[in-house]
Amino acid sequence: MQPHVMTLIAAPATAPELAGVAGRVADAVAAAVDWLAPGEACDIVTTADPAAAEAAARAAIGAAPIDLVVQPLAGRRKRILVADLESTIIENEMLEELAEFVGLRAHVAEITRRAMNGEIDFVGALSERVALLRGLPVDVLEQASERVRLMPGAIELLATMQADGARCALVSGGFSVFAVGVGVALGFERIVANRLDIADGRLAGTVRTPIVTAATKRATLLAFAEDSGVGAEAAVAVGDGANDLPMLMAAGLGIAFRAKPAVAAAARWHIDHADLTALLYAQGYRREDFVEFV
Repeated sequence: MQPHVMTLIAAPATAPELAGVAGRVADAVAAAVDWLAPGEACDIVTTADPAAAEAAARAAIGAAPIDLVVQPLAGRRKRILVADLESTIIENEMLEELAEFVGLRAHVAEITRRAMNGEIDFVGALSERVALLRGLPVDVLEQASERVRLMPGAIELLATMQADGARCALVSGGFSVFAVGVGVALGFERIVANRLDIADGRLAGTVRTPIVTAATKRATLLAFAEDSGVGAEAAVAVGDGANDLPMLMAAGLGIAFRAKPAVAAAARWHIDHADLTALLYAQGYRREDFVEFV
């Protein structure tokens, strides 16, 4: 049986619980625990049937706030990263930040939730939300940019993979006015995002075509892999919404990050508790390998 690696990653402040769980998982598959970061993340390599090993691990985890990634040991270190922006690389949903300027944050947030959970069409939902912003002065874009909060672990994820020679692309169904600032700051080589129409110094309430869709995200990953001289299996992709699923499914390691329920259920791998450094642990990086600054 091909060796598989089970990576267990704890949410913050759950170190004692992880140690006990890891011990039980290791006993179940007759393997040893290799700590990537004491009390935070570990690997367990096994030649047992991967489905049975994963079932045993999930039984041991139970309701504990511990994430699990099970994958073949060979090829786990990826050569490219393709990431979503909102609720992934940054904590914000920027349409919600903009909607606050017209008093419609809660309304827009509900539309966003439904779209990201795959309940309604993404393009239609995007157009509906942007139309609500029509007439806002363009300077609200700068004000909203000042609210951007990086997701914990984003800097370490980008800096560590780049230091190891990986290439990184950012692809967003959001807007370039936000994606470019974040992307350049973090060192993304390729940035793909939608563009808001502006007329007479105000938001026109429309999005310039072509609109970045789920198909765009998948196509971007495949093109970026080809340009990088690798196959899609050498890519790690991360996102949280239904429009990210085709991209996640095309990647060698496609992770739904703190995703909407329907997305987490559909994705092969999902991180529900840890921060973005989970993507480094899943690739076998140790805590001492992390680069903290771009």
